[in-house]
Amino acid sequence: MRLGKRAGFGRTAGYLRVCTLTLCAMLLLCVPAGAAAVDTNPMNYDPQVREAFQRFYNLDYPGAVERFERYHQQHPGDPQATAYLLNAVIFQELYREDLLDTTFYANDGFLSGHHATDEDPKARDRIFALADEVVHEADWQLGKNPNDVDALFARAWARSLRCTYVAMVERGFGAGFRLATKAKDDAQRALQIDPNYVDAKLITGVYEYVVGALPWPFKLMIGFAGITGSKSTGMALLRDAGNRGVISSVEARTAMALFLRREARYPEAIQVVRRLESEYPHDFLFCLEEANLRKDAGEGMAAVEAYRKLLAESAEPGYFASAKLDLAEFGLGDALRGQRHYAEAAQAYEQAAATPSVGTEIKVRSLLDAGECRDLLNQRAEAVKDYQAAIDTGPNTTRADTARKHLHSPYRGN
Repeated sequence: MRLGKRAGFGRTAGYLRVCTLTLCAMLLLCVPAGAAAVDTNPMNYDPQVREAFQRFYNLDYPGAVERFERYHQQHPGDPQATAYLLNAVIFQELYREDLLDTTFYANDGFLSGHHATDEDPKARDRIFALADEVVHEADWQLGKNPNDVDALFARAWARSLRCTYVAMVERGFGAGFRLATKAKDDAQRALQIDPNYVDAKLITGVYEYVVGALPWPFKLMIGFAGITGSKSTGMALLRDAGNRGVISSVEARTAMALFLRREARYPEAIQVVRRLESEYPHDFLFCLEEANLRKDAGEGMAAVEAYRKLLAESAEPGYFASAKLDLAEFGLGDALRGQRHYAEAAQAYEQAAATPSVGTEIKVRSLLDAGECRDLLNQRAEAVKDYQAAIDTGPNTTRADTARKHLHSPYRGN
């Protein structure tokens, strides 16, 4: 034992669901504050890596990318160093596109609708190039030693990251599922070699859970292909990764919170998220997620106050390194609408749409919802204006289709 070491379903709705849930659970890959004494790559304890991840946690993506770029240059040919950089680059891009709000994935609308994205071809090319680099470097190491668990995990991580981008941005569910399957196979192999390589339990845990969560007709279908899963087994694996993982703790707990949210187990999900908030109080996304969960839990005005508190903190200089005010305003609009405060909700939605950095998808959603609130207030002229703006912003989206219907017939809450 070395010192510091070992110490084709895309055609069906079932495949789409597996792929999507797998992707969503890969959000926010990072390093926890206090890693347990488990087997892991020694690089994960390097002070330079930890410092770079602190930037990452504060959503200072430019600072994180800069530091991981430097570390990558200092460790040429090492797939783990390249994977660090890939992780920072891809989440910087997902954050820019407003794709890190789990509200987007809390129901199956993500699977069925046409959504607007603002893909940057240069960012995409860099992401794919880095992912290919990790796989190439890992392949080289595995060619020398097929039992190199560090190389297996780095390759699994890179494939899961590429899967996340392909499905979330390009909505390539078939290709994404194939990548997710390869990532699971690598992680499973790493655990067969070293059961104490806890980080690998993230990928196998998510895979177990989402396959186990499929409706039984799809389970029967994929069972013939040898694909099986268990929700309880998956959650147990995620819980272990959340408690003991070195570079999987936060994402494992994020996955748990997402799955608990989908199952409407809101108190448990809130408990998980509040622990993340206590560790990283200046991470805007964790604070946003608590407000989202309180809204989904039906806490009414408590959710409204949580969003307003988040917006007030965002206004304090330096409190958050990066805050997506459009996401907070959109959530506030949803919470107010749930309380039938339609005028205030419409204002919040319209504010979200007017935020300078708003992504196309959130802007379309906000304008459509604002228009519906205006219709409920019998403010037809304002509603028509919002609907037309939604259509102009994302003409080929599902929500634009809904806005076109509302132009012909006012929304009445049905």
